[in-house]
Order: sequence, then C-alpha cells, then structure tokens
Amino acid sequence: MTKAAKALPRGTELERITTETQIALALNIDGTGIYKVETGIHFLDHMLELFTRHGGFDLALACRGDLEVDQHHTVEDVGIALGEAFDRALGDKKGILRAGYFLMPMDETLGIAAVDLSGRAACVVETKVRVRLVGDLQSELVFDFFEGFARGARANVHLKTMYGRSNHHKIEALFKAFARALRAACSKDQRLAEMLPSTKGLL
Repeated sequence: MTKAAKALPRGTELERITTETQIALALNIDGTGIYKVETGIHFLDHMLELFTRHGGFDLALACRGDLEVDQHHTVEDVGIALGEAFDRALGDKKGILRAGYFLMPMDETLGIAAVDLSGRAACVVETKVRVRLVGDLQSELVFDFFEGFARGARANVHLKTMYGRSNHHKIEALFKAFARALRAACSKDQRLAEMLPSTKGLL
C-alpha cells in the first residue's frame, strides 16, 4: 500500500516523531478502503478502520505512544498526523468540492458531520457520551482526535450526536459520518477542475 500511495497523485506518506509519539502513516485518498492500523488503543483502531472503509481511503498507520502516561498524546497526535496527510495529499485543492456533510444512522443513534477544507482550523464536537471509557478509549479524547485532525488538515470539523443509547454507537456514528463527509469534501468536480474553491485565491 505504501508504493500505491506514492504512485497516485492524491497519496502521501509521512512520519511524525516527538518525545511522546512516533507515527508512520501512508494515505491514498482515492483508495478502496484498505487499512492496517495499530495505535495501541483497540477502540481507536476500530474507529480508524471503519473511517477508512466508509471514506473509501487506503490507510496504513502505526503509532507508538507513551500510553503508560496517558492516552492523550497518542490520540491527539494520530489526529494531527492524519489531518496533515490529507492536507498534503490534496495539494493545491483545485477542483475539489471542499465541503461535505453527512447524516449517519447507527441503529438507535444518529450522528451528523460537516467538514470544510477551508484552510482554517476549527472544531466542534458533541458526542453525548457521559462515561469515562468506551471500550479501552478515554471518551473525552474523541474531541482531541478531531481537534487534532482539524489543526493538521486546516479544516472546519463539526460533529454532533443527535440522540442514541449505546455509547459505542454514538462514537461510531460520528466516525462514519465524518468519513463520508470528508469523502465528499475531497471529491473532485470535473466542471471546476482547474478552479480553486475559494474567492480568496488561497486555501
């Protein structure tokens, strides 16, 4: 998958190394939902796998983080690295739709997502999760992941659980909705193939 990511115009590889995490990532935006994810947090792996499948992306991501300290550094840095990969893979962003939204039912739960690849970072997340852990993931860190992505991708990310019972479903609905909203935002509009989707002349 690494070679495929290099060969395609909307693929990239990157490494993000700090004293807290070491991340290696390969992304192909125009993929088929192939994934290999290892973060050390099983529930986060599951969310990234379904994000990849529902977005139609290809993703290989390995992270070694200081989980003995806390999950925060791993979750946030994975979000930042993934956002940076999308920003890099999209290049000058000419011809993309730029914005996308999706409503995702997950059994008794409904999640919504809206994304704008605007060049400006902003993030609002409302999960309606009131427990400390969902699986092995600290639930408050869902915000940190998406806020990190928004910073890395220089994007507006808005996510909201409208209602639901299962905390697992609440988070899963948001990741699936996010994947499909991002897929739309990254999609190309053939009529505007050479046009930057902004009147400012810069994204």
